[in-house]
Amino acid sequence: MPLLQSVQSSSNVSTVLFFGTLGMLVLAIGLVVFIVFHQRKVIKYQQQLQQLEEEQQQILLNASIRWQEEERQRIAADLHDDAGPLLATARLYLNENLVHQEMAVQIQSIYNAKQIIDDTIQLIRNISHSLMPPTLKNFGLESAINDLFQKISGSGAINANCRFHDYRERLIPSRELLVFRVTQELVNNILKHSNSSFIHLTQNISESKFYIRVHHDGKGITQADMEKMNKTSTGLGLKNIQSRMRVLNGTVLFEKDASQTFYKVTLEMPVSIDPNA
Repeated sequence: MPLLQSVQSSSNVSTVLFFGTLGMLVLAIGLVVFIVFHQRKVIKYQQQLQQLEEEQQQILLNASIRWQEEERQRIAADLHDDAGPLLATARLYLNENLVHQEMAVQIQSIYNAKQIIDDTIQLIRNISHSLMPPTLKNFGLESAINDLFQKISGSGAINANCRFHDYRERLIPSRELLVFRVTQELVNNILKHSNSSFIHLTQNISESKFYIRVHHDGKGITQADMEKMNKTSTGLGLKNIQSRMRVLNGTVLFEKDASQTFYKVTLEMPVSIDPNA
């Protein structure tokens, strides 16, 4: 009997070891399978995320290209529709038959042609100013944005003010122009769509970063709203802002204040001081 019990006990131990080993093996296989499938899901998710980022980059690129094309078309239209007819009219007054006209007619024709040429010069000057505002070129970003806000506030439709805290040295001119265009586009969007009663802009520098913050109390968007727009064809003006900020190696952040009373847009970019300023 003791021998039989010993054999049965040994058999039970072997059975337990067999099933225990089998269970560990199944668990190990299950763990490996889980890791493989999980890794595949992670890779698939990363691929989808990369595809979305590439699509977003393409949308921003298309927005930038579309803006540049619209700028070219606008300038071409101004020159063709306005400057062209003015110069053609001036040419009529200064035709080859003018020398055969009476002195009074000649003087009047020359005067009329001069007036038209002066108008054309002013038109071309206005087009040039729209490309590079003289205040920005001569006095810098602070003066140009101050001038912009004074004109807005002077309309009486909205309270607009700005304050620069850390603008002792000018940025590189090409970057100043981009920052001004981004600010101008941002302010124009607020004026057109937000129905605000005030716009307040502040500038400062912190840890080699240049910041511009715009506050307003009208209808606005958050960063989540902007991310949704990036996946659609809407919001061209805001996409122009994003594409220009990328050129500046900067970012734009749309958010609502913690008090839920106003919206804030923050432009952040590296400081690039003009060595010739």
